[in-house]
Amino acid sequence: MDIVYKKLKEEYVDAIIRLRIKQLTEEYAAEGKLPPEDVDLEAALKDFYVRHMADGTFVSWLAFDGDKIVGTSGMSFVEKPPYFSCPTGRLGLLNSMFTDPDYRRRGIARELLDRVVKEAKAYGCGAVHITASDMGVKLYTAYGFKHNGNFMQLNF
Repeated sequence: MDIVYKKLKEEYVDAIIRLRIKQLTEEYAAEGKLPPEDVDLEAALKDFYVRHMADGTFVSWLAFDGDKIVGTSGMSFVEKPPYFSCPTGRLGLLNSMFTDPDYRRRGIARELLDRVVKEAKAYGCGAVHITASDMGVKLYTAYGFKHNGNFMQLNF
């Protein structure tokens, strides 16, 4: 297996949209839920990726086995007022971490994670946040992420 890592370019967007939807469907299934049928993520994802790649607030690294994308990663950059543990106010929001089930446990996710974390550091982020799936907790903990008991969410 010769895995090649490439930064996301617009020519790969349609392929990663399919993988992102596959990832989300897998996560829903793990929670015993079915994805909502009335939500069309394809158009929304395409808009997101194209817009935020263009303005530099989203980066992604992909893992390829030949022409096949076997792993994805993503990092969105946001800014909020600076605070003591993040004096730049710049945060990386880790997302879209997915490895094809046939390629798991081979270090691909770790390599993708390392590449997007380095992107966050280069962007000037003082912290990286993630809402981790049960499957990803082990990877993130081994990398050095810590649980933050203060994280809360309000959905609309």
